[in-house]
Amino acid sequence: MTRKMVTTCEKGKLAESLIRKDKSALIDATGIYYRDLNSLLRSLDSEGIEKIQICNVYGQRYIGTNLDNHLRIDIYGTPGNDLGAFMNGANITVHGNVQDACGNTMDHGQIVVHGRAGDLVGHSMRGGKIFIRDDAGYRVGIHMKEYVSKRPIIVIGGTAQDFLGEYMAGGVLVVLGLNMKGEIRHNARFVGTGMHGGKMFIRGEVRHVGEEVTITDLTEEDTLLLKGLVEEFCGYYDLDAEKILENKFNKLIPVSSRPYGNLYAY
Repeated sequence: MTRKMVTTCEKGKLAESLIRKDKSALIDATGIYYRDLNSLLRSLDSEGIEKIQICNVYGQRYIGTNLDNHLRIDIYGTPGNDLGAFMNGANITVHGNVQDACGNTMDHGQIVVHGRAGDLVGHSMRGGKIFIRDDAGYRVGIHMKEYVSKRPIIVIGGTAQDFLGEYMAGGVLVVLGLNMKGEIRHNARFVGTGMHGGKMFIRGEVRHVGEEVTITDLTEEDTLLLKGLVEEFCGYYDLDAEKILENKFNKLIPVSSRPYGNLYAY
């Protein structure tokens, strides 16, 4: 499948670093230090701006950190580490790849990535949704947890690397393997190591799982949940949900809620 990667804003090269119009803003991030860019985003948020396009992003870190309003941000380029860290309500779309720790300790909101992701996607995430079109790196969903009524969701369109769902305590992880040809067999090792809550749905076979998880079939409730998430994922990337759901999915759940309980003295 050929996918077009958009790397520049539709309006082309900007004449100014910031253009405001009504409740939207357009930022040229060329040469802007990451702290200055994030200060600008918080300032625009406080002014009532609702939609922001950021062009020419090249490694700036912490974009979207601590934003707690329903701000919509479109990023063109490659944001640096900790995109959306501690985010609480914003909606970010990245037209490109993201680096490590995307959605770190995210509490609410949504991140949609039209590309790949680095390591530690959703580290300690406790709410909101992250959709990655292509592959993700190591330790996706590590320490992911549910908090009161919040249930974090991560959907990976491609595959993920070792320690997927490590120490996962809650939430839902979905791995679709859409970039695989022939037999769908994920090569990640130690999947679910230390997992003690939540669930994973993996399309195809898993090479190696941790001792703390078991692989089982989906219940009717699981099927409905998975169907909704796959349909939402496909809506962002113009894909066929029905075709994806034709394949077998395996559910990974923890064997115990206290896998290391006998290793500690109290």
